[in-house]
Amino acid sequence: MTPTLPSSKRSVAAVFALNGVLMASLISRIPSLRERLDLDNGALGLLLLAIAAGSVLALPTAGRLIARTSAADVVRAGAVVCAAGLITCALGAFAGGSVAVAAVGLFLFGVGSGLWDVAMNVEGAEVERLLGRTIMPRFHAGWSFGNIGGAGVGVAMAATGAPVVAHLTAVSVLALVTVLVVVRDFLPVRPEEHHEEGPPRSAWTEPRTLAIGLMVLTFAIAEGSANDWLSLALIDGYDARHWVGVGGYAVFVTAMSLGRLFGPIALDRLGRRVVLWISAAAVASGTLLTVLGERTPLVVLGILVWGLGAALGFPVGMSAAADDPRRSAARVSVVSTVGYAAFLTGPPLLGALGDRVGTLDALLVVTVLMVPAAVAVLAAAPAPGRVDVPTR
Repeated sequence: MTPTLPSSKRSVAAVFALNGVLMASLISRIPSLRERLDLDNGALGLLLLAIAAGSVLALPTAGRLIARTSAADVVRAGAVVCAAGLITCALGAFAGGSVAVAAVGLFLFGVGSGLWDVAMNVEGAEVERLLGRTIMPRFHAGWSFGNIGGAGVGVAMAATGAPVVAHLTAVSVLALVTVLVVVRDFLPVRPEEHHEEGPPRSAWTEPRTLAIGLMVLTFAIAEGSANDWLSLALIDGYDARHWVGVGGYAVFVTAMSLGRLFGPIALDRLGRRVVLWISAAAVASGTLLTVLGERTPLVVLGILVWGLGAALGFPVGMSAAADDPRRSAARVSVVSTVGYAAFLTGPPLLGALGDRVGTLDALLVVTVLMVPAAVAVLAAAPAPGRVDVPTR
């Protein structure tokens, strides 16, 4: 039976959520991984770089694989490699006590995650295009909710002393089986999607694609800096208690998830550029309030505004890159690669700056980055043939 658009939408939402579940499942057991392998923080950081290395390798190639096969096939492949990597890491670390085997598993997990990420964004953008209304941010909200669910299960497993191998193997197998079932409802491949008039050209040479990538990069830093440093910044900068720092991060995640759930309403009414300019202003003002607010109500307001502002840059960038279905896979691959560079390079750069000026004040970099972000938003205007405010 040919998949329908509503069933494809549900399938994409499920794939986003499952990707979040697997990532959170791994992250929830990192303290156990460090303890089992007897690693200090520096050595653990180097080990976790294996994930980034795998993703950096996979992201640029994902577009070509999708063009040759389909988004569904690449999601399947990514899920298989993710599951294999997670199980290999668990067995290597907890059954064999081997750092090398654990690194191989994490590398495979990064490769699978990169392939899966690009493919699900390509499929999500195509579903959004056919629906005629904005929905990509809600797919990304689904990833966040999957992440929260996976983390919750991980915390419960750790609290009850459940074996890490059993936990990660069970989650991997369940996620893989579910993915293999739900991708059957991905949209059928149309021959014209893979056809391009004239000689083939690299999406890396397209100014619009690179500008969208820059926009996504700046918003990814706005998101990633909160993920990595907000809790510590509140603790170091305001002498807050540990639970207060964690609570501040929880406020940010909640605000960002709400922004992705309800942001499509504003996008459909106002268009991409207006909403993204508002988002950039919100990030800039939110970080300023967070760093300079001093009083608790102002700091909390700043975190809320920052989270709402950071919500839409990444998913809308994916949509903008995929405006033309004939080149969507290649362009989403480029934008994803540029955007994910923020998650790779942002934390150490902010950490080095924080050592010089303080963890809290280092977050002001995010405010400065919203200037090039606002300029790059111009590239997010719909490509020829699409209107800025979709019709229902």
